Amino acid sequence: MTPAAVLAALLTLLGLVDATFSGFRAHAGRDARIRKHRATARAALRGLAVGAVLLLAPALTAALLLLTASDPARTYDALAAGGLGYLVPLTVYAAAVLLSLTAYFLLPFRASTLAMVIGLGPLTLLRPLAIAAACLGALLNGGGGPGLLVGAIAGAAVLCVEPSVHRRWYRPSL
Repeated sequence: MTPAAVLAALLTLLGLVDATFSGFRAHAGRDARIRKHRATARAALRGLAVGAVLLLAPALTAALLLLTASDPARTYDALAAGGLGYLVPLTVYAAAVLLSLTAYFLLPFRASTLAMVIGLGPLTLLRPLAIAAACLGALLNGGGGPGLLVGAIAGAAVLCVEPSVHRRWYRPSL
């Protein structure tokens, strides 16, 4: 497996994990039952499914760019460089989320609630900024226009998962 293929797989995996959490967030707070593991798992799977479909857009964009490029090797290199630049800010963001989740699951109740309030809450609000930083990273790392285009489409795709899941399955009836 080439380094570029590994990079694409990592970015896809990161996008799918984010989509799964987005499905969970679309459902969170809408169910007052004590035992809601099945509903939570269903919401996460819905996010994963929607995310998998939406993440086809950047993959198809990259394929189209490669098929129509006058110099496919150069475009491929630009997309690989852009992908690496895109991954670095998202890795930092994902590490912060993972640290907050670890604190939430391992600490006693009060401390885990604090981890949720000062960690996961603000980090959720910072997702669009993390994606903007990733797009900037794709551009600055040598991805140029192709890297920025694919990164922006990927960012838009992951940001659309939660509203799509909410609108389709969890919108309150009037």
